[in-house]
Amino acid sequence: MTLKVEDMTCGHCASTITKAVEAGLPGARVQADPATKIVSVRGTRDLAKVEALIVGAGYTPTVPALG
Repeated sequence: MTLKVEDMTCGHCASTITKAVEAGLPGARVQADPATKIVSVRGTRDLAKVEALIVGAGYTPTVPALG
C-alpha cells in the first residue's frame, strides 16, 4: 500500500515512520521517501493500523487518489 505523508520532510522523519510501522507490524517492510513524501508498506493489508502507527509517530498520512 502507498500513503502520502505531506509532513514527512527529512530523513529523520522517514526513519521515525519506518521504525514505528515496522515495530507495530512485525514482518512489514517500509520504504519512506521524504523527497516524494510517499510511504510504501508491504507485508500487510491493514491500512487502518498503518495509518494509526504513522499518526502515533506524529505524522499525517493520506491515501493518494488513483488515476
